[in-house]
Amino acid sequence: MSTLRVATWNINSLRLRLGLLDGLAAALLPDVICLQETKVPDALFPAEALQPLNYPHTVFRGMKGYNGVAILSRIPLTVHEEDVPDWCGKGDCRHLAVSLQTPSGPLELHNFYVPAGGDVPDRTENPKYGHKLDFIAEARDWFARRAGLRRTMLVGDLNIAPLEHDVWSHKQLLDVVSHTLPETEGLNAWMDTAFVDAVRHFVPADQKLYTWWSYRNRDWRASDRGRRLDHIWITPDLQPALRGHTILKDARDWERGSDHVPVCIEMQI
Repeated sequence: MSTLRVATWNINSLRLRLGLLDGLAAALLPDVICLQETKVPDALFPAEALQPLNYPHTVFRGMKGYNGVAILSRIPLTVHEEDVPDWCGKGDCRHLAVSLQTPSGPLELHNFYVPAGGDVPDRTENPKYGHKLDFIAEARDWFARRAGLRRTMLVGDLNIAPLEHDVWSHKQLLDVVSHTLPETEGLNAWMDTAFVDAVRHFVPADQKLYTWWSYRNRDWRASDRGRRLDHIWITPDLQPALRGHTILKDARDWERGSDHVPVCIEMQI
């Protein structure tokens, strides 16, 4: 058996925060890094600048200025090109699927960046909110059709805090996008198709847990008005392999850091 460490981080512009990946790699020692909101078209992806990090197996899907996902891996991988949907028909670079060639066999890994959904929780007034709900429903249905899924992990900025203690105030945020009932019910239904919450395996649901703090909070530690928007799910067959987790909260203080912090799990696999 060998150890596998997988980290996920919404980097909020890869080229702007490229140097911060050194800190992530040193702190978490991940075998695989999944990034969201890379905001870089494939032709300009900084593959050469990433070489000193020693993640030789790198795949990415990006566009100019928005969205974008990437997977940096020390483990050989193959990309799933076929039968992966173009979510909501938008071609907006929100998903990568690969198989990691681990010593115990292939492990399927999905890296998602779910739409943020705008500010108004009404699909009529705000098409971005409707897009978000449609994206979640489409993902739920796609995974539901894949009956018997095993050895699979799903990570990313899912842009929803599904549980009461995933936000600083459940009551005050019930009408705020990222914690509205249609979103939380939709995300939980997606998870229930095949997965369990790997981080909540270690942190009980009645304990506060955040991965994002708004840039608007000048003293974010003092106010601690956070939300848990970044997630790692695994299929139940992998649950006995879980060994630990880290939410790298100190990364929120990195110079020119993201408003999200990295999340990592360790497995014996």
